[in-house]
Amino acid sequence: MNSSSLSLNSPIHSRSFNLSQDPKIVRTKLLNLQFSFHFLSESPHRKRFRNVSSTVQLRNDNSVEHPLIVSSRVRTRVSSNDRQFGLVPEENEIQAPSFAEFITSERVKVVAMLALALALCNADRVVMSVAIIPLSLAQGWSRSFSGIVQSSFLWGYLVSPIAGGTLVDYYGGKVVMAWGVALWSLATFLTPWAADTSLWALLAVRAMLGIAEGVALPSMNNMVARWFPQTERSRAVGIAMGGFTFGNAIGLILSPILMSKAGIFGPFVIFGLSGFLWVLVWLSATSSTPDRHPQISKYELEYILNKKQKPFLMEDKPKTKKVIPPFRRLLSKMPTWSLIIANAMHSWGFFVILSWMPIYFNSVYHVDLRQAAWFSAVPWSVMAFVGYIGGLWSDTLIHNGTSVTLTRKIMQSIGFFGPGIALIGVTAARSPVIASSWLTLAIGLKSFSHSGFLVNLQEIAPQYSGVLHGLSVTGEMVTLKSFN
Repeated sequence: MNSSSLSLNSPIHSRSFNLSQDPKIVRTKLLNLQFSFHFLSESPHRKRFRNVSSTVQLRNDNSVEHPLIVSSRVRTRVSSNDRQFGLVPEENEIQAPSFAEFITSERVKVVAMLALALALCNADRVVMSVAIIPLSLAQGWSRSFSGIVQSSFLWGYLVSPIAGGTLVDYYGGKVVMAWGVALWSLATFLTPWAADTSLWALLAVRAMLGIAEGVALPSMNNMVARWFPQTERSRAVGIAMGGFTFGNAIGLILSPILMSKAGIFGPFVIFGLSGFLWVLVWLSATSSTPDRHPQISKYELEYILNKKQKPFLMEDKPKTKKVIPPFRRLLSKMPTWSLIIANAMHSWGFFVILSWMPIYFNSVYHVDLRQAAWFSAVPWSVMAFVGYIGGLWSDTLIHNGTSVTLTRKIMQSIGFFGPGIALIGVTAARSPVIASSWLTLAIGLKSFSHSGFLVNLQEIAPQYSGVLHGLSVTGEMVTLKSFN
């Protein structure tokens, strides 16, 4: 997860004059230069010239035609931290909000709605992991055929991320997320009808669920990038992904209860209707950008706009939207491939554990379905909490001066090495409690990746974060299909 740096360590202003002129004229010109330096350091534009230095150099050309010259140069330097991702940060002109102000702000309400959407996303996805056991018994399916039913979700999920990411960059996260939730809620709601109709109808509905859910994470990243400054993005992603992982716990815990009360298909109907309700609230209570929100306070809007970071070279240029992203240029960069590989490795472990954890506890430790759901739900609940802690730590490191690149690498290293060590402990477990403890540790540490590659998707190419996320998800799905 490297970043391109913007070097400005060259003179942007140079002036010279001849010392053979009248001394009064030379003195006047020197005073004018001194005033210019004072203007750059004290004017409202000083945040664009944070490190301004002036040098007066004497040069004697040893020739009659070129007498002694006084030259002055204004040089602007961008520190190593400032150069991260080609950005120049703004000065802290507005005081950072307190925790109470942050947690009650409009931007946190937006990310809370995103967290609910992602919770529904995973709950709708994980219902089949629980229902597949009694459904297989009722339909007489073999275990391998049950795997085909489960993997049909991935067929659709493989198709939509790049197209969905492109739509997110073009139309914004609000609209695309609304359509995505509406479609995957419809697919969830129709699952009972499809299962009773034919096998092909069930596979088609599961693929439709995958297509619709493919836009969820790119939309989330787009909304977080628009609503949160960089010093708060890890926390925002932690909150949103907390909903994503907590959705696993919701699906695993509630599904058996709802199935015992309303039959095998009860969870599908209830979660589908919940998604339709979410869409109504989302469309009426949120906006695609902070400046369009009718209820945002002046202080919060100024804080977001002041703290937001913009590409230095494009700061004053109007953005021109393109329907077709520059795929060749994106794929020619090593940071793009590092994010694709990181996402593939992270998601392979995530989905394998998510899909097979209930079956693991049921088949290895012979616990009943409801107990297996509880053992499976605990790790995801912990992941939701640890993800926010990791995001808070990440934002604190950046706020205290640690470079963005180093912070992302620290978080990603914890998110990879920690789960790898913990999963080795699972192989030695002799009881479901010990196995669940090791899995809880592994999945909890895995959430540090959310403050690594996932936030970095917004930083290396902000204007193409949606399609970049789509590319990484497609790489992830190719990896999943290769291992299945």
